[in-house]
Amino acid sequence: MKVLVAVKRVLDYNVKARVKADKSGIELANVKMSMNPFDEIAVEEALRIKEAGNAEEVIAVSIGPSQSQETIRTALAMGADRGILIETEEELQPLVIAKLLKHVVEKESPGLVIVGKQAIDDDSNQTGQMLSAMTGWAQATFASKVEFEGDALKVTREVDSGLESIKVAMPAVITTDLRLNEPRYAKLPNIMKAKKKPLETIPVADTGVTTTTGLSVVEVNEPEQRQAGVIVSDVSELVDKLKNEAKVI
Repeated sequence: MKVLVAVKRVLDYNVKARVKADKSGIELANVKMSMNPFDEIAVEEALRIKEAGNAEEVIAVSIGPSQSQETIRTALAMGADRGILIETEEELQPLVIAKLLKHVVEKESPGLVIVGKQAIDDDSNQTGQMLSAMTGWAQATFASKVEFEGDALKVTREVDSGLESIKVAMPAVITTDLRLNEPRYAKLPNIMKAKKKPLETIPVADTGVTTTTGLSVVEVNEPEQRQAGVIVSDVSELVDKLKNEAKVI
């Protein structure tokens, strides 16, 4: 069985995001980029599935500019077997991403697709669900534990009320939550080996997928600065401020 893992190149989570002067988006020039943290978890889970003998090959897929090869190489250094880059300079919406992943699924015929539950740049949390609908495969979102039970998967999900366990038939699409695992660090020898692993680049035009979308970003703004707190001397002063200044009582 093949396991397909989607990985996205995003602004590193340690870097403070800065809005462009024209408010058209986030400034990405000359800043550190890295793999989306939820996708790192997805890669780690795919590797553990392979190491347990439940898969033969792990394929890392990314959609984006040529620099996304670096993100795929990170996955290869972690242990993925080969990579596929659908190259485009366009900023694509989740629906188009799902369609492009479906193209790769039809080409590679994996038994399992694992994606991060969301990307930290747009927080859409849509791609995995859309891919499931397009392929007609079962889906298990927000996974915090994945166990094989014959030809099916038992997945523990993180939901608002706690934890939920479901059983899904394969092939399936899984989206990973934070507590599923702790991704491994790529060792130097594996980083060197990753440079020789196969990485296929496919121009987005060759997929036959229309990338036009009805969505457009109107304006991006930084959140308002939080006001400093106030220390009150007693309860009566607190009640007075809540009543006359905050207008909450």
